[in-house]
Amino acid sequence: MFKHNINFAKASFKDFEAIPTLDAFERASLFQEFTDYMRANSQMNFRFLTTMKGNGPEMWVTSPFNEEPQKCVSLVSNDYLNFTQHPLVKKATIDAIEKYGTGAGASPLIGGHHEYHEMLQEKIAAFFGRPADSALIFTTGYTANSASLLALLKKEDVAIVDMAVHASVFEGCKDTNVKMFLHNDLSILEKILRESQGKYKTRLVIIDGVYSQDGDLAKMKEILELTRRYAGYLMVDDAHGIGVLGQKGRGVMEIFDVINQVDIISGTLSKAFGHVGGFIVASPEIINFLKFQSRQQVFSSTSTPASAGLLKAIDLIDEEPHWRQQLADNVAYFKKGLTELKLDIGNTESAIIPVKIGDAHKTGDAGRLLLKAGVYANTIVYPGVARKNARIRTSLMATHTREHLDKALNAFEYVNQKLHLSLL
Repeated sequence: MFKHNINFAKASFKDFEAIPTLDAFERASLFQEFTDYMRANSQMNFRFLTTMKGNGPEMWVTSPFNEEPQKCVSLVSNDYLNFTQHPLVKKATIDAIEKYGTGAGASPLIGGHHEYHEMLQEKIAAFFGRPADSALIFTTGYTANSASLLALLKKEDVAIVDMAVHASVFEGCKDTNVKMFLHNDLSILEKILRESQGKYKTRLVIIDGVYSQDGDLAKMKEILELTRRYAGYLMVDDAHGIGVLGQKGRGVMEIFDVINQVDIISGTLSKAFGHVGGFIVASPEIINFLKFQSRQQVFSSTSTPASAGLLKAIDLIDEEPHWRQQLADNVAYFKKGLTELKLDIGNTESAIIPVKIGDAHKTGDAGRLLLKAGVYANTIVYPGVARKNARIRTSLMATHTREHLDKALNAFEYVNQKLHLSLL
């Protein structure tokens, strides 16, 4: 029907981003043919399966392979401490809805900023040891990055970005200059910092704390030192570290003792804190600027009263540290099991544990076999990772039991025998 040279058996999502011979609607139709082909051949990415009965170490999953919902060990959730199910967080959320209702009613700038928003911002600022007016919340972690960077960085500025940062950062940098350095490559970063001196008004280095696909950590201390040596600013998105890593749960910045030196901290409320939303922590002047200049703050309704449950979730990071210890124990146990199977888990240092495979179609096969074995894990292909870097991505929770993890390890052993995923 369409003029194209795409081999569905070897294609990835990247092949459909732009096809010169097709308009947008024709391209969407061709993409529909491709995804139908993938489903028919049991290769479809499992990110869009239907799950039931909420978040937890187990989920009921409906899939093309089972007529009835199947109970699976869940390795797909970023609800690391399982605070979405914590009774005290639930109660605080219900109480807030009873008090404030179900919606904010407007954008923050024109009447949608309520008492619970102010309390939450002050709580987040205090969590990082900053003054009360040093934090600003957003409806998602994605917009915390994209909306803030769009407001801050313009054509006379430059973003110096680790190439492995989240997609939201790249979206936020579309109105400015972007220079990328290879992941955690200090020599390239220094070269960019040195050669960009005097050429831009603002030079903002942007990194993650924990990188969302490999689960490894930024070389935080060295990157901060280089940034300061060349008079730049540093922004850290620690969505996957805050609340989980560090002795007090303040994330990768706590591990490297740089919390008070980072110029802009961004994070999410949808992972360790168990809700949805994002935040920026910065100087009061930057926060004030974003309140009036960030389009999301001006034109989009803000968090619902349910977000007031986060006030309790943040307190629990200090009040119940055993959840972090349980998660750390699970991570160590699961990594050891995968390593003993000689699977490639990279150099993860977090609750994100990839099993690297490479080939996208083989990765799809692995995801399908895992699901049949009662383990729900994410198949990550392009655009989540580079085309030849497909993997099964697992995320652990504090509430996983040894029985859950053993079932998952047994499933990986079975898949490895079928598909020969191991390094040796």
